Amino acid sequence: MSTEVPMVVPDRLRRLVRGVTVLSSTTTADGPGDRHPLVHVPDADTSLIFRTTSADRADLRVIGPRTHASYYVGKDFPLCLRIRLHPGAARSLLGVPVNELVDRVISLDELWGASSNELTATLAEAGGDPDLVIKHIEAALLTRIATQSGADLARGELVRAAAEALEERPDHRREPVPAIARRLAVSERHLRDLFADGIGLPPKRFQRIGRVREVLAQAAGGRRWAQLSISAGYYDQSHMTSEFRTLMGVTPTAFFAGRLPALRPC
Repeated sequence: MSTEVPMVVPDRLRRLVRGVTVLSSTTTADGPGDRHPLVHVPDADTSLIFRTTSADRADLRVIGPRTHASYYVGKDFPLCLRIRLHPGAARSLLGVPVNELVDRVISLDELWGASSNELTATLAEAGGDPDLVIKHIEAALLTRIATQSGADLARGELVRAAAEALEERPDHRREPVPAIARRLAVSERHLRDLFADGIGLPPKRFQRIGRVREVLAQAAGGRRWAQLSISAGYYDQSHMTSEFRTLMGVTPTAFFAGRLPALRPC
């Protein structure tokens, strides 16, 4: 399958960006014409995607939170770079409630207008250099966040704190939503509203996606399914298999054996 190779997140972007990766397309043993499938796994984060095509075109897109996996025929792009935004950052940077972006891919110019067109043109001139692309995007994001009010920034920090509390702790337990609300001094209802606006997903769905991603990350180590299910935060193996199949479309065994759903054109 195509893989994402991590890049270093610039220091000034660390409060806004969770990770930066470059998509690396791989081929099968049959030769370069036989592409591995491109798998988009569930993801609670919102991302910016910059890509160039073989026709010397470039685009800058927003991918909202993905609630289910999707499977595509592999395709080569000279450069495909993903910038995953921290929970709480997307609302301030993009200017719309994130629940409007769930399971959507849209051009950034729908949100930023002319400034996005100027940025895309600048990135296209970067000549496929990932470091230079990141440098230009860094400048654009920092300019954008500098226009936000103190109240907007504080709301984003609250969303990020709530998201981090819902993610797995060292003891493999996740803090219950009512406890998080009490600790952050907000009502449970307000916390759920913050999640919808700043992350796009209810807290429980956010957790479900996190657990599946944990299985995907840990399974490569050859751990037994029963052991992995507990370490990823499930009640047991059957709970893991059920949730994995719901979000990924196939069972863990089928997925890691390469028995995937029908591929769609990219």
